[in-house]
Amino acid sequence: MSAAAPEEDIYVRYYVGHIGKFGHEFLEFELRPDGKLRYANASSYKNDTLIRKEVYVSHALIAELKRIVQESEVMKEDDKLWPVPDRVGRQELEIVMGNEHISFTTAKIGSLVDVQESKDPEGLRVFYYLVQDLKCLVFSLIALHFKIKPI
Repeated sequence: MSAAAPEEDIYVRYYVGHIGKFGHEFLEFELRPDGKLRYANASSYKNDTLIRKEVYVSHALIAELKRIVQESEVMKEDDKLWPVPDRVGRQELEIVMGNEHISFTTAKIGSLVDVQESKDPEGLRVFYYLVQDLKCLVFSLIALHFKIKPI
């Protein structure tokens, strides 16, 4: 697959969360075409508070994000056979790259066993690994730019 054109915009939003005995707990991040990365993590467990951070990332990082998304081939997938969100929670992934737009919604995935037992293990595996890569990238960026753990 060819690399994305440098001028091709990318937008990525990921959300995972649930409503439980501690209220609405979630993790969400969004990378906008202008390079603005927005991160939010809400947990009321042990009186944690909402963490919100924003940072602008470089063109090189945006290019790397495009490469990761393209190589995953997630834009070819379809979520119609994936597990539907339930009381355990939901995940959402939205990507706009050039003139392509995908939006996935599925249940929380606890492990690869959940992926293997789904009706579309190949497609869900692509989603699962891409989400792991995106979360790792975002967590690294936030940790590099902010001290988010209380003293």
